[in-house]
Amino acid sequence: MTAEQPQRLAVATLVALGLALCLSAVAARAETPAWHLERVLPLQQPGESTQEHQSRTPVPLGKIGDIEFWAPNRGLLITEGVSKSIPPGVWTYNGREWRELATVCGASDGRIAWAGPDEFWTVSDGRPGQAANEHEPPLADNTLCHFAGGQVVGSYASLAFRADSYQAMHAAACVSANDCWFGGDELPEAEPGTKAQPGAFQLHWNGSTVSEEPYPAEHAIESMRQFGRYLYEGVRLSKADHLTESESPSAPPDLHLITPIGTQPTFISLMPGVPHYGPGVRPYALESPRLTSDEEALWGALNPVFNPEESASGEVTVLRYAGGQWSQPIGFGTDPAGGNPFTQAGRPERLNETVSAIAAEPGTPEAWVGLTSLENTLMAKERQGAAPTLVARLSASGEVSERESLPAAGEGVGLKGPADKIVCPAAGDCWLTTTQGWLYHYSTAADRQLPENGDSAFSGLITFRPPDAGIPPTVPDAPPPDTSGLLGEVPATSSQTLVETPAALSELRVPLPLLSALHARLVHGTTLELRFHLAVKSTVRLVAKRKKKVVASTRTRTLGAGTHALSVKLNVKQWPTNIALQTHALAALPTTSTRAPSTTSVSTSLTALPKGVSFAEAGRLP
Repeated sequence: MTAEQPQRLAVATLVALGLALCLSAVAARAETPAWHLERVLPLQQPGESTQEHQSRTPVPLGKIGDIEFWAPNRGLLITEGVSKSIPPGVWTYNGREWRELATVCGASDGRIAWAGPDEFWTVSDGRPGQAANEHEPPLADNTLCHFAGGQVVGSYASLAFRADSYQAMHAAACVSANDCWFGGDELPEAEPGTKAQPGAFQLHWNGSTVSEEPYPAEHAIESMRQFGRYLYEGVRLSKADHLTESESPSAPPDLHLITPIGTQPTFISLMPGVPHYGPGVRPYALESPRLTSDEEALWGALNPVFNPEESASGEVTVLRYAGGQWSQPIGFGTDPAGGNPFTQAGRPERLNETVSAIAAEPGTPEAWVGLTSLENTLMAKERQGAAPTLVARLSASGEVSERESLPAAGEGVGLKGPADKIVCPAAGDCWLTTTQGWLYHYSTAADRQLPENGDSAFSGLITFRPPDAGIPPTVPDAPPPDTSGLLGEVPATSSQTLVETPAALSELRVPLPLLSALHARLVHGTTLELRFHLAVKSTVRLVAKRKKKVVASTRTRTLGAGTHALSVKLNVKQWPTNIALQTHALAALPTTSTRAPSTTSVSTSLTALPKGVSFAEAGRLP
């Protein structure tokens, strides 16, 4: 070996090592998740080849009300459609592509609630066909569709202009397949200055029926999200709201809580000590919280109301609940220098940003936020939707990073409109929709195509929605022809196929439940008040136990049919682990016509209460 050979070998080794490091760095960059515009194609037409279909121009889907995922390769979105090209309906993602799933049950601003891997609910628009009235009947977002096994198995609606008419719904969530909730506007006034019943409109699916379960506080429900074993509701506060006895005028609750308890839920108004409001800022100066959650945390983002009456202006506020504690990463008091990253003092209001969407990213202590501004919105309006899509990552401490304006430079696509909805089914895997109906996907190049979900429940096209009570039966103007069969005549055979519907099935007379409409709250932190409705005269006793020991109770009382309330004083040193309402009917229960059996006796276990915890202190709830 010559003297030059070791030097050449060393140089070659260094070059190879440097090349390997460069290739490794390039590979690492390639595996970094990034936002890219998703190509969504119309449904493949009969006779159209796959190659022809793939060569078609991507299309927007219209206003997307909601986008939700059961798994990274099992997603849904609901849209109002685009003119005649994209009908209102539901689309599904199978890990490879988005395709049209249903041409029914679309919505102006609908919602989706997963009840199982092959089962979900939608808040959908009603169908035209109601009787003429001096006003057009409201149809936007005031009906429900129940999807299961690749079809719509139930449709729920009501006639308009009645005391029991369904109101527009803005929130939906399921704890399980047999426990789903839908919330919306405040209940309307029945007569000037009065309400048919106080509260916000709310529906509950208990596995067999959909029933009205109004929330007993007059705050419209705008969002709903499950976290742990509870459902949290974000509510809209207004200056004219009537507050319950447990709600403070200076800090009414921005959150409600539904705690499922057997078949009788308990509703609780939360005052967790957040958000913190600035000087002169009233609670109604912030909008309702947009909620998101993963296994680790519940997040809420609140935007300031434009020019609130008799109040100073608020600022963008972000809340986070994790490990049993509430925090406020962004908002008043979080930065002594007043450095809110979205609402900046002295900056023109049209340039201040607001949070249009928020999504917790699983496996991380962070969330993605979609952003917009008045400037961004006006640009979209003036340029037929052509405005940038703004997105950023937010840490649990309030740090904003990875701020981007989409589409990214060099992607070769035009502006697709302000950010609207966002969801993250897994770490490094998020989806964002724009106001114009376009989708962006945040993922690595390798994860942009996942193993295809070939579930048959999502493979066909659903075009049928069952009848519901939203459309009254048609009464013919003339009697039907006599087909009794005169001599020499044969009755005409109908060409229509008779479809058996649930309403046509045989019905049973079953007893109504003895107990209904249970609502519990703590007064002054230690007095439990339980309100309930009795179907008939009964003996009733409220009992609080710590394990097996009775630590507080009321005397047994005889109460008539109707709505009642019982109160019991609790001892923080002997905080109960179980509270039960013991009842015994003294008369036969009234019956109703239904296909489902009903419980005839009730012993309701209300909840296990953490030691020393007030229901009004959400930060300590388990």
